[in-house]
Parts: sequence; C-alpha cells; structure tokens
Amino acid sequence: MDVITGRGTPPGAPWPRTEAEARAVQDALRARVERADRAPAPGAPGALVTGVDVAYDDDRDAVAAAAVTLDAATLEVVEQATARARVVFPYVPGLLAFREIPAAADALSRLRQRPGLLVCDGYGLAHPKRFGLASHLGVLTGVPSIGVAKSPFLYRHGPVGEERGDGAPLLDGEEEVGRALRTRAGVKPVFVSVGHAVSLPAACAHVLALAPRYRLPETTRRADTLCRAALRAAP
Repeated sequence: MDVITGRGTPPGAPWPRTEAEARAVQDALRARVERADRAPAPGAPGALVTGVDVAYDDDRDAVAAAAVTLDAATLEVVEQATARARVVFPYVPGLLAFREIPAAADALSRLRQRPGLLVCDGYGLAHPKRFGLASHLGVLTGVPSIGVAKSPFLYRHGPVGEERGDGAPLLDGEEEVGRALRTRAGVKPVFVSVGHAVSLPAACAHVLALAPRYRLPETTRRADTLCRAALRAAP
C-alpha cells in the first residue's frame, strides 16, 4: 500500500528531531484532517479494515509495528505485515506518534491491498492538539481512520450504561472529542475518537462491529499479538 515517503513530514522534508520541529509538522498536517465520512459501512461485505499497533523494547531502543487486515464482515485475517525500527524521536507527551509512525508506516507499506479503514491503538481527535496517531496516519495514507484507546488520557466522561453499545461523550471542557463506548456488558469501556474521514457515530459503529466477543476490536487484538511477536523475534 502506498504510504507518503516522508513518513509523517511533507514529502522531501527530514524527519523531525526536536519538539519544535515535530509540533510544526503536527500543526501543518492537522489542517488536512477530513470530517466527511468516506469509510465503508461497518461490517460491509468485502470491505477491508486494518489494525495498527506498536510495541517497544526500551532496553534496545527498538520499536516493532504490525498492520493486520481483516475482512470487515467475517473478521478473518486477509493479510498482515510487520516492521521494526530504531526509536528516532524522544518521548514527549502529545508527540508519541513521531516515535511510532516510522515503523507503522513501514508495516502499512508492506500490505498488498489498500484497506478502507485504519483502526489505531491510540487517539485521533481525543488528543491535546486534536491530532493523535490515528489522525496522523489517516492524513498521511489518505485512508479513513479511527483511534481506539484503553484509557481516556486527559479527558472525562459521564456514566456509561452497562450494556453493550452504551456510551457517553468524552469531553474536553464542553467539546466532545470522542466517546466512551461499552463493547461488552459489564466490562469497562474503550475510548473511541475520530482519526480522519470518519464521523464519530460511524467510528463507534465500526468498533462494535469489530468487537463481537471481546472488549477490544479484533483489529487491535490481532495487531497487538503480532507486533509483540515481531519485537521478540528481533535479533
């Protein structure tokens, strides 16, 4: 699958090395986030959905990424790819994508088929700068994307009903930046946010379609297992 050569920067530009450089790139790319929904329908027959996840080995300063494509209707694996890289950017809150995108973009570039949706383990608009990993990868690839996180990061939400499909707005002040969504009855919710070219209601519908049995979407579960295996296999 074609991925922008710059891996997170404008074509031809060097990879950011400082916080100031990364924030400038973040600000420039944020303006390209699309709000119109052009993702396939949740669970659509023949649609392809790709999960993206990253694992770190801090002792070796290494990162491994996995991209796992599922058939949206059957949730069967269609193809998968991994990539390993050195960590090339320091840990800075709000700029985690700059540590993960080189490996994630490499893994995506190894896929033969272009997906209709990316599902990232992380945030999209539910990010202090409204531009988390899901938005970053969506803008770079042009593929609609959503973020599904295990915790709400900086934001709050009201009570969430106990039944599958119940949700509550994830709020930054009065702004709804995502949704706390119950994917299993009686199990704590996940936190869904728009990445790129998907509406929030559609993003939640996709997550429910991808999580018929477990708390996390199958895309995330498969990608998590694969990237950890790739990291363990690294020399």
